[in-house]
Amino acid sequence: MTVQTLPATRTAPTPAPYGGALSLSQMSPYEAWQFCESLANTPLLPDAYRKQPASVLWAMEYGRALGLDVVTTITTIHVIKGKPTQSADLMLGRARSAGHRVRIKSERTRCEVRIQRADDPDDESVVEWTLDDAVTAGLCTLRDGRPYSRDDKNRPQPWERFPRAMLRARAIAEAVRIACPEVLHGAIYTPEELGAVVDQEGNPVIVERADAPPVQQTATVVQSTPNPPPQAERRDYLAEAQAAEDAATVRALWQEAKAAGAPTEYLDQLTAIGRAMAEERAAEEQQADAEQRETPAEQEAAVIAEVERARAEAEERLRLAASRANLPELDDAFRRAFGKTIAEAPAVTLDAFRQQIEAAAGGAQ
Repeated sequence: MTVQTLPATRTAPTPAPYGGALSLSQMSPYEAWQFCESLANTPLLPDAYRKQPASVLWAMEYGRALGLDVVTTITTIHVIKGKPTQSADLMLGRARSAGHRVRIKSERTRCEVRIQRADDPDDESVVEWTLDDAVTAGLCTLRDGRPYSRDDKNRPQPWERFPRAMLRARAIAEAVRIACPEVLHGAIYTPEELGAVVDQEGNPVIVERADAPPVQQTATVVQSTPNPPPQAERRDYLAEAQAAEDAATVRALWQEAKAAGAPTEYLDQLTAIGRAMAEERAAEEQQADAEQRETPAEQEAAVIAEVERARAEAEERLRLAASRANLPELDDAFRRAFGKTIAEAPAVTLDAFRQQIEAAAGGAQ
């Protein structure tokens, strides 16, 4: 996240209410950044946030959107493969806080979760997770009727050591996604569902850092039959398109993505990148032609008009992303994050904030 450094002269910090938890709403942008820099230096933080004040600020802003205090956010919101995740207990708490009725029946080999919506008592969703479901998902195997899962050093994994807790977490996460997804605000998965190695409480044991390549964790499940071959890593056509040099390369990537079975929405994003690249190239050519004919004053006016056009388009994209992410207080959130209004910000800042909103929405392709 791009954070603007404000002048040293500032008002005194607004104290938190007595007995209340610390929140971004009680800080100015400068105070929030100073707080995040201090917090990032403590060894008590999860590894993904340590020495990463920008990541801490992003997490705090995300938690504020969910109505969470700083401590709850840092300890229950984890970033796995670039996506925010919540613990199953946080999902459960948010569902109940929204007024939905949740009933859990947990046993050693199965867990049943029933959710009755507050706005429609006749709408009840029931999700059951059993050890057979865990075996089908490749999370463990059964030996003498008990779950068996070991890592590459033959050490018992959580599915072998804490089957009741693991079944409960899976059942809660799936039930909340089905019955009341609006309480999740984009963080729709638990860390384990995105491949993280977790403990009995569902918290990641090792989390990827923002400043280093993800540490690949592997868990070997010992079975009576050989494990299936690992699936090939999913290709990121969008990243390749963003790095492409011309629209022709993007068109070739579009063809490859379509042949690989990419969904229509994903192909539309590639098309948008290619179109923008082609328009940018055409604009550059037109500007070069115009510069040969224009006076210096006309050239300056044209540059100003182009900058304003780009800013207006960036603002339109930002407001569209905020609408899709159900973020009604966009202007206030932007002012708190950057210390200026949307109308005062350049296109690059608007696009950066839009990308943060889209990432927080968790729109996996």
